[in-house]
Amino acid sequence: MSYRLGVDVGGTFTDLLLLDQENGNFWRHKTPSTPQDSSQGILNGVNAICQEASISPSGIEFFLHGTTVATNAMLEGKGARVGLITTDGYRQIMQIARSFVPGGLAGWIVWPKPEPLAALEDSFEIAGRINAQGEEITPIDEKEISRVLEDLKNSGIEALTVSLVNSYLNGAHEIRVGELAAEIMPDIPFSLSHQVLPEMQEYERTLTTVANAAVRPVVGKYVRNLRDSLRSCEMNGSLSLLRSDGGLMSSEKAEDHPVSLLMSGPAGGVTGAIWVGRNAGIKNILTLDVGGTSTDVALIENLEARRQRTTEVGHLSVRASALDVKTVGAGGGSIAYVPELTGALRVGPESAGAVPGPVAYGKGGTEPTVTDANVVLGYLPESLLGGSFTLDREGAEKSIQKIADTLGISLMEAARGIIDIVNENMFGALRMISVQQGYDPRHFALMGFGGAGPLHVNAVARLMDSWPAVSPVSPGVLCALGDATTRMRTETARSFSRRFNETDEAEVMGLLQEISAQTRAELMEEGIADEDITSLFELDVRYEGQAFEVPLSIDEKSLLADGLAGVTDRFDEEHRRLFTFNMESAHELVNIRAVALGPELDLPAPKLKSGNGDPAAAKIRDHQLWADGKMQAAVIYDRSKLLAGDVIPGPAIVIEMDSTTLIEADCVGTVDQVGNILINLA
Repeated sequence: MSYRLGVDVGGTFTDLLLLDQENGNFWRHKTPSTPQDSSQGILNGVNAICQEASISPSGIEFFLHGTTVATNAMLEGKGARVGLITTDGYRQIMQIARSFVPGGLAGWIVWPKPEPLAALEDSFEIAGRINAQGEEITPIDEKEISRVLEDLKNSGIEALTVSLVNSYLNGAHEIRVGELAAEIMPDIPFSLSHQVLPEMQEYERTLTTVANAAVRPVVGKYVRNLRDSLRSCEMNGSLSLLRSDGGLMSSEKAEDHPVSLLMSGPAGGVTGAIWVGRNAGIKNILTLDVGGTSTDVALIENLEARRQRTTEVGHLSVRASALDVKTVGAGGGSIAYVPELTGALRVGPESAGAVPGPVAYGKGGTEPTVTDANVVLGYLPESLLGGSFTLDREGAEKSIQKIADTLGISLMEAARGIIDIVNENMFGALRMISVQQGYDPRHFALMGFGGAGPLHVNAVARLMDSWPAVSPVSPGVLCALGDATTRMRTETARSFSRRFNETDEAEVMGLLQEISAQTRAELMEEGIADEDITSLFELDVRYEGQAFEVPLSIDEKSLLADGLAGVTDRFDEEHRRLFTFNMESAHELVNIRAVALGPELDLPAPKLKSGNGDPAAAKIRDHQLWADGKMQAAVIYDRSKLLAGDVIPGPAIVIEMDSTTLIEADCVGTVDQVGNILINLA
């Protein structure tokens, strides 16, 4: 038997999901994270879950891991000190950036300009020039380059970026600088822009390569420590990390190209939702991933997640493919307060975090939070799983009472007001990725996961009119499930920058096949057979003169059948959906991109035993909760005892190891064949 292990490291807990590749059986485990050395927490979890499944770590064939190491290094300013070598005249490229100043008319007065990732004193120019056709017009001076490299070495840099003008067309100069760097500073990793991002636009290419260099030492150290720790416990299977775009990359490639990991953490939940949707027969999904501090939302259409060409981390917008995930500061730990200035109730974005956490957790928290409001309303029972975990209801009531007294309303009204506001915040984030992108949310199911997602999914589905509201199996570890069930992915691009009337299908197809061969070769180096690789193509198209492009997916068959006219028709259709209008300008093909995908995990979810529709056998006890302005009778159920076909009338609460699902009054939850709870209006 062989196993896949998905691991998702959070700020408080490390989630693990072990999957038997032969029959689909799985085990789940949560262990405290160890921020000082994440690999230690992972190792603790590996040993625990293997013991639970009665296997040896040597039986794990694939170790699949989503990580926030690169994200945190960027957000916390803990990336490496980066040296930059660029073309003569471009030394200030990181400082000038795009000359964009956020804010209103006075933004330039009050905006604190962020420090560039590569400081001006660590940026150097060299002679040599490639023109816009990729031809050398000025050769490089190797003596000058050696002197610059010596200066950078002596300055104390920890990583090096080489980004020369027009190198995306001809990387010969960058390659030679890299060779000299390997000789002069062999212990310092270097990143070449034509390898990291072979696309036009000098600033975006330079910024992306500098970001890659900044997190390389941090990610490299983490990956090597993790690999060594796993090998020490005889886990000799392959180690892969989740990319920002939802695919997997080998740990070795992750060391060289860590900029692809900047949104690795949120991507796991989206890929997990796709796997759940495929097994549940749901193709269009809005995701609601609610944690302690924030909520991540995304849109999945026809079991394909929307992707974007930029990854935004803090104030940086890096040119790297990522799933289109939006984040809002609304989570279980979000603090409720009433500002003196307005006297209106506010929730978040400040969070109580894991320590001290919500008052109900009894870890020293004093500020009222969303979790405390859920406890007061009865949505989170104070005694969970037979009393193994008890919440402090009295403490939660005291904290919420402070809000009630300030507003002059009852305790229950204050608690419900907190929940209504946080639900509206989630609703706003979901509108950003649906309505504002031209999608009708009524055509999508809403899937709630994360520790608090199933508590809010019913109410938010009512706001969105997105049904059913789905509580998947093991919602608290769905990110780990996504890590365990996704596939290998790699991509490369090439700038084209030509009007459609200046090229033809044969030229475009020839270039696509050329770069497709490159991506397929990368996966074959990872041990994937050529016949198991799927190739996809993307074209970035715009109207001539526009400053942005719209990416379009296309396959070889469609391109040959419909020609470039078919591409422009699709672009016009997508442009109208996004912006409600089209233009008369000529169409321009800006970039072409090839994507290679490894084999898809063909493993159906295990089916539940069928029941008679009555969930009585799963009933734990009767309960009281606040709904529609009054206390109402409800029932608490144990999810592990529910059977396929069971129908749960609301109001009801379903509890399990890693999450709690709330089914509201006038709604009904139905358990499907694989264990998901599908909530609809009664």
